[in-house]
Amino acid sequence: MIKASLSMFRENVNMSVTNVLHNKLRSFLTILGIIIGVAAVIAMITTVSGVTGEITSQFSALGADKFNVTVTGTRLKGGLTTQEVELLSGLDNISAVSLSVSSTVAAKNGSEWSEKVNMEGRNTVYFQKNEELIERGRPLTILDEEQKTRVCLISSDLQKKLFYGEDAVGQMLYLGGHSFTVVGILSTSTRDVMAQALGMGPNEKVIVPYTTAMRLNNTAYIRSLEVFVEDISRMEETIDSFEQELKAVFNGHDDTYSVINMASLMDTLDTITGMMSTMLAGIAGISLLVGGIGIMNMMLVSVTERTTEIGLRKALGAEPGQIQLQFLIEAFILSLMGGVLGAVTGVLLSMLLSSLINTTFVINWGAIALGVSFSAVVGLVFGWAPARKASRLNPIDALRAA
Repeated sequence: MIKASLSMFRENVNMSVTNVLHNKLRSFLTILGIIIGVAAVIAMITTVSGVTGEITSQFSALGADKFNVTVTGTRLKGGLTTQEVELLSGLDNISAVSLSVSSTVAAKNGSEWSEKVNMEGRNTVYFQKNEELIERGRPLTILDEEQKTRVCLISSDLQKKLFYGEDAVGQMLYLGGHSFTVVGILSTSTRDVMAQALGMGPNEKVIVPYTTAMRLNNTAYIRSLEVFVEDISRMEETIDSFEQELKAVFNGHDDTYSVINMASLMDTLDTITGMMSTMLAGIAGISLLVGGIGIMNMMLVSVTERTTEIGLRKALGAEPGQIQLQFLIEAFILSLMGGVLGAVTGVLLSMLLSSLINTTFVINWGAIALGVSFSAVVGLVFGWAPARKASRLNPIDALRAA
């Protein structure tokens, strides 16, 4: 009994494959919607995964063991003093504080100018927490901070513009009319994360001791901090205590600062990218439904054309279930072929898109499995009605139609 059933199943598969291959052009046009749908699903999900993975890795590089504080201050007190930053650095569970004093200056070397260069005043913690920051040269030291020395590190983009064909380390550079000695070149990996993601232009940046930057900017306040914690599990507790101290510094005002927790930002980013992938998969899934309707239409036409064949098989003793199974297998084969061809097309398309937008291509096996399996299910669902119709044909009426 089992052997006979398997033999009948193999016969149905052979007949289905023969019918599909016999009408090559019609079969291809039928599964074209499936191919487009699966290709769209795989290309969209894979490309979005690559882009979001790149952005996520960049945000992860910013550190999950820290939180960022931006101080707006009040009219009477525009930020934090150096002494207040030292007091905050001594709070429980805080390992270090990297501070920043930013401004825009003009940079000059001989006859070469750059009108708007981002100047960042940093302390030694910044270099300790970013070991791959310097391509060559040396970092800023505590002595540079204490003596407010006029030394700087410049980005590779700025070096190419102002010291083209030369080694900038050890040479003089004028920032805002003041002479500085270049002591190091920043690595290209320090380029701004969003600038990389958006493909923005050159990153012309210079880093000086924060005490020197405060003197050049004629300010006594610090408005930007990166606070590193010892125990990440106590992040929320540490942020709460830090905010309490900030409120005390600004006499109870809580609108004088903002705190960004990188761990929470990562969770939000994961949620957004997940929703985006689901939405894109849903949109592309519409193409699969259209392809399924195409398969159903083709199978209905096939049932009409093959009425004589169906009647003859029934007259020879074929059961309705066997007739229905044959047409279901045929619909399944069509949709599976569409799914496989769509998967190949989608992978090639995502490779092309990743190359064009300069992101890392990684095969998303989940998207491939989703596209192919969903296409097979679509074939079975939309092939059921034609198969049911074929199994219900009256053999005498079918033979009379011949």
